[in-house]
Amino acid sequence: MWKAANLLLAFLVEVLALGVFARWGWDTGGTSATRWLLAVGLPVLGAVVWGLFAAPKASHRTPVRGWTVKVLVFGLAGAALWSLGHPLTGLVFVLVVAANLAIIQTQKLQP
Repeated sequence: MWKAANLLLAFLVEVLALGVFARWGWDTGGTSATRWLLAVGLPVLGAVVWGLFAAPKASHRTPVRGWTVKVLVFGLAGAALWSLGHPLTGLVFVLVVAANLAIIQTQKLQP
């Protein structure tokens, strides 16, 4: 049960990060076209990079690449929350992600 809960949390924070990128893109874009481009493009870009380098069965995954992408994606999501006017939420997000990743790493839950 502990393993399933941690893996579910890992999936949820990954999806949440993509949602944060969409929200940040929407709020940052000036024109309607820019808003749509950023709100759709940033999560897609994040998902593609994640799929290539950080996903458990990623085709280009190495330990360094995987961790680098995870730190970048989750750190940028936390920074995006901060810039959207939610500094405490951004901080809590990053701390939850760090704790979850540490638990997964120590328990060897991820393939």
